[in-house]
Amino acid sequence: MTDHLTSGPADPAGPAGPAGPPPGRARLSPRKRQRISRAIQYVVLAAVLLTVVLVANWQGLAENFTKLDVARQTLPELFTVALKNTIIYTVGGFVLGALGGLLFALMRMSSVRPYRWIATIYIEIFRGLPALLIFLLILFLPLVLGFQLPGGTYGSGILGLAVINAAYMAETLRAGLQAVPRGQMEAARSLGMSHARAMATIVIPQAIRIVIPPTTNQFVALLKDSSLVFFLGVSGEYVELTKFGNDVASTTSNATPILVVGLTYLLVTIPLGYLAGRLEARQAKGR
Repeated sequence: MTDHLTSGPADPAGPAGPAGPPPGRARLSPRKRQRISRAIQYVVLAAVLLTVVLVANWQGLAENFTKLDVARQTLPELFTVALKNTIIYTVGGFVLGALGGLLFALMRMSSVRPYRWIATIYIEIFRGLPALLIFLLILFLPLVLGFQLPGGTYGSGILGLAVINAAYMAETLRAGLQAVPRGQMEAARSLGMSHARAMATIVIPQAIRIVIPPTTNQFVALLKDSSLVFFLGVSGEYVELTKFGNDVASTTSNATPILVVGLTYLLVTIPLGYLAGRLEARQAKGR
């Protein structure tokens, strides 16, 4: 018996097509996600600030940090002694360190291997050691070895900053020297100049102009590091800002001098930082 296969009526809807997107939230655009993230950050920041305002002991802070009569006791020595000494330590350490840094930069680039080794060892050691440890070494080594540093207290403070600054300036100046096109040296030598004269009159002046912005930042960092002179046990007419503020705070049993000293640092560092930024922008624009 033959089976007759009969086909049923065709499905008017046809075969099932691909399933549509499952129901759910619509995808947010990157701009909307950014707005939501920013709004959350603002809310969190506002909550933190509100918590600080509500929790902080404003009366205690005012009594310990903003007493005008205590602030007046820092004058005029704050500027005539402490700030003056801070500038002396900083400028002396910067100049001496810049000269040492230039020497080590040239040694690092020398074709004489021992020179390169000496410069590399110095730079790596004094960039790797904490600045405080360097000042402690300068304090104790003369006592142990039985000699006295020239310049007394000023000499010790300036030497400590110079040792630190030389290590950092060496790398900064080396980068500047390498940034000067080689054609400058070749042109100078073709005119009959010696290598030393070409470096002194052609290459080094150009390198110094290149590194002025980072050098300004290094001066600011050195100004802040001058507070480490505190650990040399300076007193009287040799005190810098940090030591001066600590002494007055101890005498008055109030922290207002610490705040005054901090504002004095900012009075110097903020304009210098702004100047460094302007110099960097001008240099980048000149390229």
